[in-house]
Amino acid sequence: MRLWRKTWWGTVAAVCLMVLVLPKAWALTEDEENNIELYRKLSPGVVNITSTVLERDFFFNIIPRQGAGSGSIISDEGYILTNHHVIEDARKLEVTLANGKKYAAKFIGSDPNTDIAVIKIDAPKKDLVVIPMGSSKDLKVGQKVLAIGNPFGLGQTLTTGIISSVGRTLRSPGGALVEDVIQTDASINPGNSGGPLIDSSGKMIGVNTAIFSPTGANVGIGFAIPVDTVKQVVRELIEKGYYGYPWLGATLMTLFPDFAEALQLSVSRGAMIVEVVPGGPADKAGLRGGHARAQVGNYVLIVGGDVVVGIDGEPVESADDLMRALRRHRPGDRVRLDVVHWEGDRDRVTVILGERPRGYRYR
Repeated sequence: MRLWRKTWWGTVAAVCLMVLVLPKAWALTEDEENNIELYRKLSPGVVNITSTVLERDFFFNIIPRQGAGSGSIISDEGYILTNHHVIEDARKLEVTLANGKKYAAKFIGSDPNTDIAVIKIDAPKKDLVVIPMGSSKDLKVGQKVLAIGNPFGLGQTLTTGIISSVGRTLRSPGGALVEDVIQTDASINPGNSGGPLIDSSGKMIGVNTAIFSPTGANVGIGFAIPVDTVKQVVRELIEKGYYGYPWLGATLMTLFPDFAEALQLSVSRGAMIVEVVPGGPADKAGLRGGHARAQVGNYVLIVGGDVVVGIDGEPVESADDLMRALRRHRPGDRVRLDVVHWEGDRDRVTVILGERPRGYRYR
């Protein structure tokens, strides 16, 4: 009897201990609760975008091909932010909200040079959950981020990770360099493109745009266009359908030290002007392009033009340096270029930037 009582009381004690301990074992961590709350709050603002493109098959018959991507609702008027490559050449766009409702979408504008696009749907405001935009200015490596999207067409999916690096540079589908790109290890797969990258406060800090992958699947290296760039571009896309870039009106080439030595130039680095567009900003300012050909090793160079070595007091060591500096300006701005003429004379030239003609290729 005494042994039974001991066993019974031991069982009761064990059960009481489990009741006290198990809830703590089952409790969610603070980080998990944050993930759950952000997904609950923001996933209704992430949409699935289906684009239909017309192609020709082997027999030259026109056939439709569908692609999929993600997007973020950015206003209760129905504007949706996504990637340019998600909707490029689409003849038909369809948006599926998180509640399952489908809407035909209207193309508003896109910018291939930042891979940003805006489309619009006519949906009741009660169905439109807006993803708030934050800032990408002071992001830190190691900061937690979340990606919401529709990878492989699987519907609403959440992945988490950290910012692996900041300040990356990518070349966009339009050929331009995109600065301050965010690198993350949060899983980004086909179909995630155009979806938001979100910080732990629930603000969009970037638009997921690309992955580095030898296999086509995620290997932990994804990239997002910074939201500060997005905000600058989106405003003009909504207003006029395109983003107006500042334009120098010149074709540029990086001057490398070995080129400079072979050509016996007085400067070793800079942005060499190969050609100026007649009547363009550079031409009006008196800048000169090349007028002769010279072979340096295996390269044939157009020589004789001015070499830009500075802009507004900042040194220029390559064509990309000059293009980066110009993109910080707007059409109509004045810039001061420090120039070395082919003969060796130095000069400071003021250029009034124009607006790059639409369809004009990068550089």
